Amino acid sequence: MSDHVYKLIEIVGSSPNSIEDAIQNAVTRAGQSIRNLRWFQVIETRGHIDNGKVAHYQVTLKIGFTLESGDKVS
Repeated sequence: MSDHVYKLIEIVGSSPNSIEDAIQNAVTRAGQSIRNLRWFQVIETRGHIDNGKVAHYQVTLKIGFTLESGDKVS
């Protein structure tokens, strides 16, 4: 196995439908601008209540991805 270096970012996904959709929305969007996504970790789950009902889900994720040679680590 070769040595890999990973970077972590923190993002928030949201959805009016479910926690799972909020996670998928975050991962899908991150994948549009970041290559080599490898894993995610749910850090926080929260939501918005409107008129006594859940109106929106928000999920904070840490996403890890592999750095390629030449990538900046900042």
